[in-house]
Amino acid sequence: MCIACLPRGGFSRREMLKLSALFTAAGALPLLRAAEARAQEPDAPVRIGYLPITDATPLLVAHANGLFEAEGLKAEKPVLLRSWAQVIEAFISGQVNVIHLLSPMTVWARFGSGAPARVVAWNHVSGSALTVSPDISSVADLGGKTVAVPFWYSIHNVVVQNLLRENGLTPVTKKTGTPAANEVNLVVMAPADMPPALATRQVAGYIVAEPFNAVAEAQGIGKILRFTGDVWKDHACCVVFMHERDLDGRPEWSQKVVNAIVKAQLWTRANRAETARLLSKEGPNRYTPHAQAVLDKVLSPPEADTEAYLKSGAIRHADWKEKRIDFQPYPFPSYTEELVRRLKGTLIEGDGAFLAKLDPATAAKELVDDRFVKAALAANGGLPAFGFPDTFTRTEVIAP
Repeated sequence: MCIACLPRGGFSRREMLKLSALFTAAGALPLLRAAEARAQEPDAPVRIGYLPITDATPLLVAHANGLFEAEGLKAEKPVLLRSWAQVIEAFISGQVNVIHLLSPMTVWARFGSGAPARVVAWNHVSGSALTVSPDISSVADLGGKTVAVPFWYSIHNVVVQNLLRENGLTPVTKKTGTPAANEVNLVVMAPADMPPALATRQVAGYIVAEPFNAVAEAQGIGKILRFTGDVWKDHACCVVFMHERDLDGRPEWSQKVVNAIVKAQLWTRANRAETARLLSKEGPNRYTPHAQAVLDKVLSPPEADTEAYLKSGAIRHADWKEKRIDFQPYPFPSYTEELVRRLKGTLIEGDGAFLAKLDPATAAKELVDDRFVKAALAANGGLPAFGFPDTFTRTEVIAP
């Protein structure tokens, strides 16, 4: 397979090099200095940066429904960005101050580049899947083939490598040549490029956030082999990331931001079809380029879909009662700790030396600031309002 021939779109080689440079403290330094200059703006409004995926749902719903304004905040129109490189650059430099970010990327941002920022809440749980060509019937069938991931530091990369190893396959990152029968070649690709690459057989599958799995189903070019939430129960995918200068320097402002996001998650759980409309290209704000019908399949899927996924094996743990995407804001420490442990054993291109030095428990405490989300939950029914037990501890369940 010709890796150089893969579609690049919103994730060009230039974007890859930019992110690779940011993967070091030295590379992030110029942006951090730019952020210091912007920090002189004490009354900065809420400035959201997002990718057009369902991971951004609570941030967009909070904006669409005026929840920031209801908290007494000013909020600008969310800025649609086309790649994780753009999201990171805009955030570290201070152009935006509230973002959703892949949970493993926050580990890198905090400990790999030294970004003074912390996770304040989860944005959603589950919401991703491994989508494959119609002729692929099992994970084992991916041997000798190529699978795309959205980024090395992603829950998708962690989960797919876990699935591959459980099925006797070895993840590799080959730039040239063909993977061996017991190998699966992993490549990084922008989510929007994944369905076309699958349709043209440049990849045998991809693992990514919604709605790009639903897009493949709607176009008849692929099928869902496994849902990530059926592998790691109620896992976080994207989390809410904010600057420490806001958390420490503007605690009342920060609390109101988190209040709005928690209320947006509650509203979304109760209004899934309306959320699909709000996010769609048919919606008033056109937050994403996706059709409402595709987003409906993710946010409010028909019961027949669940039955089909149970029959195909895409869902193996029916007793978990996982939704295709769900919303729960509390950042459980056990998840962050287990994520750090698994990242240490995950194949990641670039300099990941910082991971070896991380203690999972210490990393969880330093990465996450949960004071605001705890206060927001207390004012909005607690975790039971989201269908979870009223406790801030849990045991991670991972069962391929």
